[in-house]
Amino acid sequence: MSRSPANPKIAERIRRLRETLNRHNYLYYVLAQPEISDEKYDRLYRSLRDLEEKYPQYVTPDSPTQRVGGEPLKEFASVRHAEPMLSLDNTYSSEEVEEWFARVRKNLPDEPVLLMAELKIDGVAVALKYRHRRFHQGATRGDGLVGDDVSENLKTLRALPLSLQPAAPAQEVTVRGEVFLPKAALVALNEQKEAAGEKPFANPRNAAAGSLKLLDPKLTRQRPLALFCYAVDGPTASRWKSQQALLAALEKWGLPVNPHRRLCRGLEEVMAFSREWQEKRHGLPYEIDGLVVKVDDFDQQRRLGATSKSPRWAIAFKYRAEQAQSRLQRILVQVGRTGVLTPVAELEPVHLAGSTIARATLHNEEDLARKDIREGDLVVVEKAGEVIPQVVRPVLSARTGAEKIFQMPAACPSCGGRVVKLEGEVARRCLNPACPAQVKGRLLHFASRGAMDIEGLGEALVDQLVDQGLVKDYGDLYALSAERLVPLERMAEKSADNLLQSLAASKGRTLSRLIYALGIPQVGEHSAEILAASFPLLDDLEQATPEQLQGLQEIGPKVAQSIENFFRLPETKAVLKKLHRAGVNTRRLAGEQPKSGKLSGQTFVFTGELQGYTRAEAEGQVKSLGGRVSGSVSAKTSYVVAGEAPGSKLARARKLGVKVLSEREFKQLAGA
Repeated sequence: MSRSPANPKIAERIRRLRETLNRHNYLYYVLAQPEISDEKYDRLYRSLRDLEEKYPQYVTPDSPTQRVGGEPLKEFASVRHAEPMLSLDNTYSSEEVEEWFARVRKNLPDEPVLLMAELKIDGVAVALKYRHRRFHQGATRGDGLVGDDVSENLKTLRALPLSLQPAAPAQEVTVRGEVFLPKAALVALNEQKEAAGEKPFANPRNAAAGSLKLLDPKLTRQRPLALFCYAVDGPTASRWKSQQALLAALEKWGLPVNPHRRLCRGLEEVMAFSREWQEKRHGLPYEIDGLVVKVDDFDQQRRLGATSKSPRWAIAFKYRAEQAQSRLQRILVQVGRTGVLTPVAELEPVHLAGSTIARATLHNEEDLARKDIREGDLVVVEKAGEVIPQVVRPVLSARTGAEKIFQMPAACPSCGGRVVKLEGEVARRCLNPACPAQVKGRLLHFASRGAMDIEGLGEALVDQLVDQGLVKDYGDLYALSAERLVPLERMAEKSADNLLQSLAASKGRTLSRLIYALGIPQVGEHSAEILAASFPLLDDLEQATPEQLQGLQEIGPKVAQSIENFFRLPETKAVLKKLHRAGVNTRRLAGEQPKSGKLSGQTFVFTGELQGYTRAEAEGQVKSLGGRVSGSVSAKTSYVVAGEAPGSKLARARKLGVKVLSEREFKQLAGA
């Protein structure tokens, strides 16, 4: 299939849609002032996506559709920073902040010194390079001199503009920022990890770093990372006189800037600002761990200079982690949708970090034993990353001898079924697939937005459906009726009708969403898309061998074996019959069909600057002809297309014997 002929009217329509969507992204994610509903935004997005698929020559790197990210990477390329990304000296002591400010005053004698106090976000520092106002590359701090190229992952951040406003400079500029994970997202992510028997993230910074370093950008997209920007490279910064003026300029460029900052006329005002946010920080949707205090005037910053590691004109004034003591009354065990048993501490309620805590995670039995935490202990509790309540340690001096060592149960606390500890796993699991706790977890997963998106099927309703025996698996959902639903608590006729309509609509979801909704262990949204692209029928996937599955891109032996084990279960076979009888779609829909064409089965990697295409246009050309585009070179790569100033991918292609094409040769091959 060749690309559609040029059409100026279509090009203009695409341009306007792109500008409209970029504007609404800016209003929503930067200014927090949305003007349209999510539904209307989604309609506009689908219109743009459909047009770009038909006319790939009009795709631009700053299009909202390019946020999806590229193919999974084998590894991250290294990026040498044009200027070192220095770290800040930090302290928890107000006396040390006073000593720092005294040194500043000593080096700026008889000069008034204004200080800019900004909230210190608990995240990951990144450098964002823009060329001609378009996002070009993003890198982590690394060791300060060399970081990792995480451009594809950064493109999935809705708060990151892929193109800057006209107020931004047209030449190359590097912006410094902090990527972070909001509190609610961290809680949800850790619940998923614990349900799967994995170690949770300790704090938002670790979660953000782990998300940015995922090799598959489509997995990063599933995590709602956010961003605040606060600095630019030296040559660009020289256009402004102060940090205050620069932050105002960054906002005009369309970049997200934290609005909570204060220009202070002395250290007393800084300390007042610090005390204010030490109290108010718990009301923020993201985590802060202190303040960054900077000399505001850029000329004064330059004269103060820096050591080899840190600027002398700034300091991080950090808050100490809040802790409290409480009596651990008993240890409960929760059961997740995959059967994982997680110990949870039930505490005497205690006020901590802005909320009352009555429960705290104990992670797993190994962590419990290592810390020697016992029922009846007086324990120290803190919020990990100020978000997740956890028991830090017992107060050994307070022990009376009446405390009890806890043993994980031999039977499931939900169903009484057998509990085992599988080889290579830290967690214990209940193996009974009919366990009520697991059933509830699977139902909630099946109905979640990324899966079948069944609106109205929340936790309270799921509890009632399972406890009253109305639903034993997600196949039973499609047998519900108004007569069964209306008598339930908080379920009027209208609510029942809305739920039934949502259930009916879910029958037409794509095959990839159904595969993800089934809850196959180790199969996420992206893996489900790969499986749907390779198997046109769910029945085909059900009958696939591990060898067939391992032949697919990105499906390894563990995932392949997990898929086979899942479809072998009698319970799986029974629920699939129910889905078939209910009319749930189990076929790959037209929109999911992998494109075929003259480049089918061939994988391309692009490196260097192309003259006749933007990178997005070249990649779109390959995809429109059935080919694949990858971000890294491997032995499976068919061609590497080398433009001007190619990078390390060219050397790797030659080392592996991969055929290298010039841009002219690529055009001939693609028939452009």
